[in-house]
Amino acid sequence: MTDDRMTQRLAPKDQTLQEAYDVPANFLEIDVCNPETHGIANKRYTDYEIRLKTNLPIFRVQECSVRRRYSDFEWLRSELEKESKIIVPALPGKAIKRLLPFRGDDGIFEEDFIEERRQGIEGFVNKIAGHPLAQNEKCLHMFLTEPMIDKNYVPGKVRTH
Repeated sequence: MTDDRMTQRLAPKDQTLQEAYDVPANFLEIDVCNPETHGIANKRYTDYEIRLKTNLPIFRVQECSVRRRYSDFEWLRSELEKESKIIVPALPGKAIKRLLPFRGDDGIFEEDFIEERRQGIEGFVNKIAGHPLAQNEKCLHMFLTEPMIDKNYVPGKVRTH
């Protein structure tokens, strides 16, 4: 015996064409793009551009761009695990085998690997930034909006103005 009223769908709200294609009430877009490899020999590393666009009031800027390397994503994950009450998703792996010498390819600097990692870290940062509790963490705001990460910052919550 089930009550049909409990499983009925809500009637869709009528929407004008303008409303359907207007800017959403709240949005948060984060793109990880434009990977660049820097340095030579064992001092090489790849960083990625992080582009933020939002109208969420918790963020003090609506649009910005910073560059981050994989170790910065590891730092963010570690800070959130220590300071927040959310379950932090995993990052794509470290690719230890790609770091071995005498490889026939460019290891972690191969285009395919960089693109695979870019997709993985983009998914990671979007899952975190989309979480309402994580949006209050200073470390996330610093990661997304500050040109340099101050690893001596005082952890805490962000206050809206």
